[in-house]
Amino acid sequence: MKYNNIYKIDTENKRTKSEKNKILIILISILTIILLLIILIYSIDTIKRYDVYKDYEAQLISLNEEEQKKQEQIAIEQENLRQAKIPKLTEEGIQNVEKIYNSETKRVFLTFDDGPSTVTTTILDILKQQNIKATFFVLGSRVEAMPEVVARMYEEGHYIANHGYSHVYETIYASPQSVLDEFNKCNDAVKTAINVPEYNSHLFRFPGGLVGGKYAEIKAQAKSLLNQNNIVNVDWNALIGDSEKNNATVEFLLQRMKETVGTKNSVVILMHDAQAKKTTVDALPQVIQYLREQGYEFKNFYDIIK
Repeated sequence: MKYNNIYKIDTENKRTKSEKNKILIILISILTIILLLIILIYSIDTIKRYDVYKDYEAQLISLNEEEQKKQEQIAIEQENLRQAKIPKLTEEGIQNVEKIYNSETKRVFLTFDDGPSTVTTTILDILKQQNIKATFFVLGSRVEAMPEVVARMYEEGHYIANHGYSHVYETIYASPQSVLDEFNKCNDAVKTAINVPEYNSHLFRFPGGLVGGKYAEIKAQAKSLLNQNNIVNVDWNALIGDSEKNNATVEFLLQRMKETVGTKNSVVILMHDAQAKKTTVDALPQVIQYLREQGYEFKNFYDIIK
């Protein structure tokens, strides 16, 4: 009887142990399945996250590429605009200057000599209000004195041409080479003022005009020398008479302008940008109004030198 009990107990122990092992195995299996599911879910989530990251990265790269292209395009456009304001004298431009007084349509070039001066900003204000681009034949000495005004001329699309450096006849007309030297000295001053190292107007106006006077022979030789250096010159075929007498009235200036413009189709008007020429500024709006009423289109030398 005693042995039977021992056997029975041992059998039950084995059965219990076996059942525990089965439960343990089941638990381990369940835990393994759960762990595998966790790993699978994590892997799927990681893959999704990676895909999202790659999509974001691709979008970011695309946006960066688009922004880079946009910036490159802006830079190209800015450089094109910058280059468009740097005169480049071609054979066509030379021919255009030579034929400046000939045109089938009515056009007018407003030109101002001797500046910049204390009245230049007012001239620029009027031109801006009237949406007109003019041509300024500046003096190098005045450019050095008022570089910020010259920079404004340039920024607002006016043509910065060359009238020499000193405007002292004995100096500028000492020789043909001195004329070229004055052109270069003035051009250097303009480059500095507008911060465009490669700027060259290629356009000169002889102080006092090209024709006649005691320096006529020097001027003729200087013109040839300037041409050899890719520089052309232009005078005028109309004026407002602001250098003909002191304290000229607005009425006088308007009358002289009307007389000298006459019935010409292509007009280059001489005016002066100087402190003593305040009446010129006063007359300018009426000059513009009259020319518009006569059907003239306003041009500057960017339309000629190209």
